[in-house]
Amino acid sequence: MKKIEAIIRPDKLEAIRDDLIKLGVQGLTAIEVQGFGRQKGHKEIYRGSEYQVNFQPKVKIEVVVDDNLEVEVVEAITKNASTGKIGDGKVFVSNIESVIRIRTGEVGSEAL
Repeated sequence: MKKIEAIIRPDKLEAIRDDLIKLGVQGLTAIEVQGFGRQKGHKEIYRGSEYQVNFQPKVKIEVVVDDNLEVEVVEAITKNASTGKIGDGKVFVSNIESVIRIRTGEVGSEAL
């Protein structure tokens, strides 16, 4: 099994969610986060005063899938999240040793 984490622009979440559902992904966690990378910060003006915004609002999504869905899920995320501009985000893939569904005690792929 693979855990796929992605840091994306907030406005891209729904399109990604819709495509993952079409692939058969049955669960997804989305967390509002802030961060910076190459995009760094930017300046904004509020009531006539200029101030520096150092962290950009992003959404972190996490999904655990069987190994055979990894490539399709990563492609769905990258296709929907890409604008071609700095700040589109990143995708991280890692191995998962086991999964246990708390309610039923199911283990492994059955717990997904």
